[in-house]
Amino acid sequence: MIEPSGQPIDLHHQGAQGVIGVYRLETDDGSALFDCGPATCFDRLREQVDVGELRHLLLSHIHLDHAGAAGLLVRENPQIQVHVSEIGLPHVVDPSRLIASARRLYGDTLDTLFGEPTPVPAENVHVAGHREIGLVSFPTPGHASHHVCYLDEEGTLYAGDACGVRLLPARHVLPHAPPPDVDLDAWERTFDDILKHQPERLALIHFGVVEDLEQVAEHVGRARDYLRVWSGRVKRGMTEDEFIGAARHDYEGAEGACDERLPLVAPFEQSYAGLARYWRKRHEVA
Repeated sequence: MIEPSGQPIDLHHQGAQGVIGVYRLETDDGSALFDCGPATCFDRLREQVDVGELRHLLLSHIHLDHAGAAGLLVRENPQIQVHVSEIGLPHVVDPSRLIASARRLYGDTLDTLFGEPTPVPAENVHVAGHREIGLVSFPTPGHASHHVCYLDEEGTLYAGDACGVRLLPARHVLPHAPPPDVDLDAWERTFDDILKHQPERLALIHFGVVEDLEQVAEHVGRARDYLRVWSGRVKRGMTEDEFIGAARHDYEGAEGACDERLPLVAPFEQSYAGLARYWRKRHEVA
């Protein structure tokens, strides 16, 4: 039996609380961790989790804020088995292209923000199938083509970024959409798939747990609706500055002020860049 998820383990990313959290689970096959955070938070993770007891690492996707410390975990405990999507698997084993892509996005700030991921030996990495150590797993593309969610038998969906970013107790949900492979059609299908599984709670990496079925459905609905708003703004030709200003205005209207932690977890300019690239590619195809 899988133990209930509890609350996220706060990695205090860049010294801030409530930005990146990971989840520890107890399963019939030993201790597991859902996502591991970036390499820069590895020391904090080791303080909170007995790495030597871990047997599995379940990755939602390979973005560095979620999976950057995977290689460091396996280096410290070679027994850890890493589960990731088929698309993401080669980049966990050889992260060179992932690092190059991240450097294009973050430049010289990459080293201080997230650090570079360490390769994971191929024999430790497995494609996430339909069931992982007692959890149901299923593809959830949209935010990234290689995104996977996991659902435990208690009804907790380990959501990664598939349901957006929400720094609880805030109500506002941000459908973070960074380049390079945001897919709006796939994301719509992902929202439908998540609701079909009827999770009773959402375990968010950014940040906290959304409780009960009704609130989960409301959260997913807000993520879906706001993604459509953002997409429409970019499609109609909003500039980056206009997009950022509108997003800040929306957040302030919902929460009273714009959370100073948002640039650490869901910079508005990244979502503009991802959505602009999506629509540019659609227009090129057309």
